[in-house]
Amino acid sequence: EVQLVESGGGLVQAGGSLRLSCTLSGFTYESWGVGWFRQAPGKEREGLSCLSSPDGKTYYSDAVMGRFTVSTDKDKNTVFLQMDNLRHKGTAVYFCADRQFYYCSEYGVIAEAMDYWGKGTRVAVSS
Repeated sequence: EVQLVESGGGLVQAGGSLRLSCTLSGFTYESWGVGWFRQAPGKEREGLSCLSSPDGKTYYSDAVMGRFTVSTDKDKNTVFLQMDNLRHKGTAVYFCADRQFYYCSEYGVIAEAMDYWGKGTRVAVSS
């Protein structure tokens, strides 16, 4: 069974940086897409970013474009989300999710299309 574990969350001041990690296990496929999402208290889940392999395509929402960067270390089965210049409204639980044969595009990342989810990591941004 595919499992995803997020890590790297914590408390940071506005303007600061964090790097989230999403470590995948139990999968054997080489074509995949991993999406990053967040859900703030009382708000709907929001799609932030996506990275797919082997095409290497990425996606960033308007809310994080220019501040967040998604990358991967395939040897470690890990996808990273580097978050710079964090804002107070970035306080949320951040999730990664995965699906085989999912290709990222400029149109967004679709939560309903994902098959496997991590349990999330909390990020708190103080103003």
